Amino acid sequence: MVTPTAASSPQAAASPAASEAIDRATSEPYEGDLSIFEDAQRDQKLHIERVMDVLGIREGSGVADIGAGSGWFTVRAARRAGVGGTVYAVEINREYLKHIEERAASEKLSNVRAVLGKEDDPLLPEKSVDAVLILKTYHEIAEPVRLLSRLRRSLRAGARVGVIDRNGKGDDHGIARELVIKEAERAGYTLAEEHDFVKDDGMDYLLVFRVRGDK
Repeated sequence: MVTPTAASSPQAAASPAASEAIDRATSEPYEGDLSIFEDAQRDQKLHIERVMDVLGIREGSGVADIGAGSGWFTVRAARRAGVGGTVYAVEINREYLKHIEERAASEKLSNVRAVLGKEDDPLLPEKSVDAVLILKTYHEIAEPVRLLSRLRRSLRAGARVGVIDRNGKGDDHGIARELVIKEAERAGYTLAEEHDFVKDDGMDYLLVFRVRGDK
């Protein structure tokens, strides 16, 4: 079942605070055919099992897939997290969420929760996740600093936030890794790890963040 967004308050509808505003281009969110995400070789090219190892996803984990699209990563994380875990598929596109719900049902993955988020807030339950992945989506987020700031309340102690993307200018479905790091730092995170093994899938980096001061 899709979890609805909370009713907008005047404060929520306001423009981002100066400390959360960005001055760069972003890409238009993809709204096309979801089958493009289902390349049979994608597991191997992206090394998704290794990605989940880096993020610490295991049996019982709470996981968020932000910008879940077709649910490609959602279902893989759900299999690893098992019945004791929960995977939140976060999307701003209702049709994509409907697709994910149907996919999870057909694959008998009862631990998947579809969440209708907002451009500046994933609207996840507090202290609900141990790992987050923003897979090839960060460049589409209109208010990334604000979203990352609001994501923090949903993170458990030691949680890891991963961003996989390619270098670009923001409006070309890519974003420079330096900008991602800078924006995450503004939102209260610190870079914990960086990997490039995702290059086999045409991506340039996997950045892993933790909340600043979190051990």
